[in-house]
Amino acid sequence: MTQDELKKAVARAALAYLVDGEIVGVGTGSTANCFIDELARIQHRIRGAVASSEASRQRLEGHGIPVFDLDKVDAIRVYVDGADEINAALQMIKGGGGALTREKIVAAVAAKFVCIADGSKLVAVLGQFPLPVEVIPMALGHVRRQLAAIGGGTPVLREGFVTDNGNLIVDVKGLSITDATALEARINQIVGVVSNGLFAQRPADVCLLATADGVQTLTAD
Repeated sequence: MTQDELKKAVARAALAYLVDGEIVGVGTGSTANCFIDELARIQHRIRGAVASSEASRQRLEGHGIPVFDLDKVDAIRVYVDGADEINAALQMIKGGGGALTREKIVAAVAAKFVCIADGSKLVAVLGQFPLPVEVIPMALGHVRRQLAAIGGGTPVLREGFVTDNGNLIVDVKGLSITDATALEARINQIVGVVSNGLFAQRPADVCLLATADGVQTLTAD
């Protein structure tokens, strides 16, 4: 199976976690796009969706799926999103598409976080994928210096990119993250950081992993 076929297979599998008549949280990225396309086939079963980015909102609305602002929604039963990396504890690096802050907000509200990914995203140690950090523009220099001082990684500005929130992304390359929860908290304490792409304090509840042998269901060790 090609990577696109794997993404479509795992997106279809995620439909089993939907709750009829409820609003579903939807992530951002190529695998989330596959889920949105699958969601369009059964949209009569749900009230609508909350999108974690403007790109996802546009794709959902393009399929005729109602999109609700999160502050108008009391609860989300299920949030479905991909990952750039995920480990056995279902901790993730996310934000390759730059939507990490809104993804974290929707994930925090959701009762269940279902991560959908192809097998290449499962790693023993997080950090080979650069860690995105969303930064308020005026704090860029300060944040880059503080990130460099943490050690072990090189902070690089994502050129020509602005988040949906009007901020910048610094990608920290070359990390080997052995304590994701501690590093997530440490980076978030840097003044000028909006959020970072470690989803360790709020990991996934279940991961649907697409492999050549089919979709595997992983839960945290």
